Amino acid sequence: MIYLKLFWSFIQIGLFSIGGGYAALPLIQNQVVELNKWLSMEEFVDLITIAEMTPGPIAINASTFVGTRIAGIGGAIISTFGCVLPSLIIVLTLAYFYYRYNQLTIVQGILSGLRPAVVSLIASAGLGIAILTFRGNSTAAFNFSDINLIAVGLFTVSFIIMRKFKPNPIVVMIGSGIAGILVYLL
Repeated sequence: MIYLKLFWSFIQIGLFSIGGGYAALPLIQNQVVELNKWLSMEEFVDLITIAEMTPGPIAINASTFVGTRIAGIGGAIISTFGCVLPSLIIVLTLAYFYYRYNQLTIVQGILSGLRPAVVSLIASAGLGIAILTFRGNSTAAFNFSDINLIAVGLFTVSFIIMRKFKPNPIVVMIGSGIAGILVYLL
């Protein structure tokens, strides 16, 4: 039964996550945290971190992680297959129609119309993660004393370094991790 539930949850994620892994994050959060309660919000943020560090698409890594956590290796296989199957079918179908009808202006209009929706899904996921990171797990009304100033500071410094010097993001992540360890230990 759990295999069917995992497959159904991740086939929905795979079916409705237009725009890639980051656009799928709100859908994954909805299925994994809110509907099925397989992970807490803190565990979900950790899942995103692990899925980011692991090679491969974030949605696939997330589905594999959740499947393993809930039902072992079989759950990982079922979840990953459920996440990939809709994309496989959709991409094969769209590739056929795109190559056949790509000169039509209506096709170009549809693709242009999807761009803002994808950007808003990515922004929604990023904003949710930023709020959880800066505020913690507080569900009370917003209060400035709830803001984690160290996290905000590390984010700001990392953002400025990334924009100004354009280093390898892994170097910035490692540096932020080291800085966080030093700040929180002192």
